[in-house]
Amino acid sequence: MATTVGNEGDFNSLITDLVYLERDAIAAYDSTISHLSDASFKSQVAQFKDDHLQHLEVLKEIADESGAVAPIEGDMKQMLTTGKVALASLMGDGAILKAMKTNEDDTVTAYERASTHDDANPRSKAFFEKALADEQRHRDWMQRTAESV
Repeated sequence: MATTVGNEGDFNSLITDLVYLERDAIAAYDSTISHLSDASFKSQVAQFKDDHLQHLEVLKEIADESGAVAPIEGDMKQMLTTGKVALASLMGDGAILKAMKTNEDDTVTAYERASTHDDANPRSKAFFEKALADEQRHRDWMQRTAESV
């Protein structure tokens, strides 16, 4: 399912939706770590989860500064992101990583859009670009590793 995050008309809605997206991603990473069998994969995925935790902290700071709402839980999409991982776990690590790659497709798209949002100030744009680079790195690793399993 393609994300709509990044298409918001106002900056505060964008930040709120990015917080939701990060919370959903963190839940999917928790699920992935618990389902993977390869210890080296688990370790790498845990490092990627740390990036998402850092993104969430920055987004909460931006929300505080701008007056945006920073939700304390994920949204309904969390069931989709974690459910894909749970179903894929029936087919092994490669399938789990492919499911996570599709989740990363959404975060890449969201940060691509956010980095060009008209209302983003230079500080938030710089953060969005850094987060985008992180998400592209995550997605590329998921793709490469899933194909090699």
